[in-house]
Amino acid sequence: MKRIEAVNDFVVKFANVNGSGSASANELFARAILRMGVPVSPRNIFPSNIQGLPTWYEVRVNAAGYQGRRGGVDLMVAMNPQTWDADMKEIEAGGYVFHDSTKPLPKSRFRGDVNVIGMPLTDICNATYSDPRQRQLFKNIIYVGALSALLEIDPVEIERLFSEQYRGKEALLQSNVKALRLGRDYALEHLECPLGLRVERANSVGHRIFIDGNSAAALGAVYGGATVCAWYPITPSSSLAEAFIKHCQKYRVDPASSKNRFAVVQAEDELASIGMAIGAGWNGARAFTATSGPGISLMSEFIGLAYFAEIPVVIIDVQRGGPSTGMPTRTQQSDVLSCAYASHGDTKHVLLFPEDPTDCFEMVAKAFDLSDRLQTPVFVMTDLDIGMNTRLCEPLQWNDAHAYDRGKVMTYEEIEAGRDFGRYLDIDGDGVPYRTYPGTHPKRGAYFTRGTTKDRYARYSEAGPDYVDNMQRLQRKFETAKTLLPKPLLYPAERPARFGAIFYGSTSPAMQEALDVLAQRGIHVNALRVRGFPFPDEIADFVASHPWVFVVEQNRDAQLKTLLVNEAKINPARLLSVLHYDGTPITARFIADQISQHAAARMVVPLKKAVS
Repeated sequence: MKRIEAVNDFVVKFANVNGSGSASANELFARAILRMGVPVSPRNIFPSNIQGLPTWYEVRVNAAGYQGRRGGVDLMVAMNPQTWDADMKEIEAGGYVFHDSTKPLPKSRFRGDVNVIGMPLTDICNATYSDPRQRQLFKNIIYVGALSALLEIDPVEIERLFSEQYRGKEALLQSNVKALRLGRDYALEHLECPLGLRVERANSVGHRIFIDGNSAAALGAVYGGATVCAWYPITPSSSLAEAFIKHCQKYRVDPASSKNRFAVVQAEDELASIGMAIGAGWNGARAFTATSGPGISLMSEFIGLAYFAEIPVVIIDVQRGGPSTGMPTRTQQSDVLSCAYASHGDTKHVLLFPEDPTDCFEMVAKAFDLSDRLQTPVFVMTDLDIGMNTRLCEPLQWNDAHAYDRGKVMTYEEIEAGRDFGRYLDIDGDGVPYRTYPGTHPKRGAYFTRGTTKDRYARYSEAGPDYVDNMQRLQRKFETAKTLLPKPLLYPAERPARFGAIFYGSTSPAMQEALDVLAQRGIHVNALRVRGFPFPDEIADFVASHPWVFVVEQNRDAQLKTLLVNEAKINPARLLSVLHYDGTPITARFIADQISQHAAARMVVPLKKAVS
């Protein structure tokens, strides 16, 4: 039978039952390969309930460093009978399935073009352990041991990881090492080792780090000057606030007094959390909340208040599948429109689109400068794929000379000197007025913050001209934001290209690989990664320079495309949507195949060739 042969370039997928303790073992597998100098990109695909439903853990091993999902599976570690048939369908022809052969399965349950590796895991566990929980937990470590032999993963690296994880816990360390060796020894004695898939030591990781987006975003909030976080737990953003707490306990505690120099409040709901963050922002603190789509829906009225009263606040939206409760533990880019126009009335908000944890760190830190400078809510649009999955990325860097941009804040000295202060008075023509911090001056500089209409001096007014004046100024401010956001990044094709592609956020890793695949097929595409909204003029110029431009995104309704048409005034006939929204991260294979189909339909065939 044909079998896939590959070194440092394959996909392994673990099919487990949630609550079986498999997640830590599967992550151990991925980290061991990384320790051998080979880039990996793991993704945890888990259910929204606590225990019993199927869960998967996919590990992309790729020496070239591609971090997106490829599509297809070369080795399926099938530990869940409930998903067996679906798991078998994902395996590439010539691939492998590793399974627990304690209970024999009929030949009909296997595909004829897949190589079968059976190991009696349950029998081994029953013969070694008497405690039912130990049997369940160590079964995972035993199959990792077997895989180390089958794929030639150095067991020393796994044992080093054990020693780091169980430092000071000798009993746990030895019991895990025993289980690992039990699985490895059985595989070496009874199974054909190695498989056609192998791991060889390399030096392809370099200086990159392994971190998840939520941890990086939380650290970005610390370095960005945030001292207040108000949040309500919601998947997949909860670990961001939890990471912020840990970082603050390390970096935000006064060494002399041991007092906290930060405030973190787990509010009673999303409305309370955004209200607290806005209140802190009004008072001069750098404040944020972390949430997901349902939280954005509940926060919308308060977001409108912050927009209209012009109060800085940062909102980190770790997007998931919707609508309603949707798919709480799946990924999508489905909140783009709801955040861009959050709240009722004519509102437009600043959005930032990070592509990986490094971007999360940098963009969250930048969001606080932007929010203060523009006196408005700023959204950082990450998602579950970035936030909850560990990614190999560039190290986080910070310039210690960075000065926080607090924007236009009128001081005591300026007010005392008689400078005219109007809270909503546009002195510079950029739409951004001056503000004061509470208590700046004992007699002047105070104003009433309101969500109702007002004039330039914050006085209540329902006069039409005052309302129009205020709304036009807010639009000028939005235009000013264009000059402050990160510019889109151009990835030009190596040859002249008729097609363009626009992408953003977590589609980026798969898109980078898809561009290479398309070039190998003779389809050359210029690509532009959008990093913020409002859109700069470069995006319209990019679209105008191509007959057709693909817009790649992970939602059903082509939300970025809609925003491009509405706000960048782009002719929709030029834009071709490539949409992926089943809740799993988009794959390079999907993107390349979709663009290939569109491109084939638009190829110009010479008349002579067509006639012949």
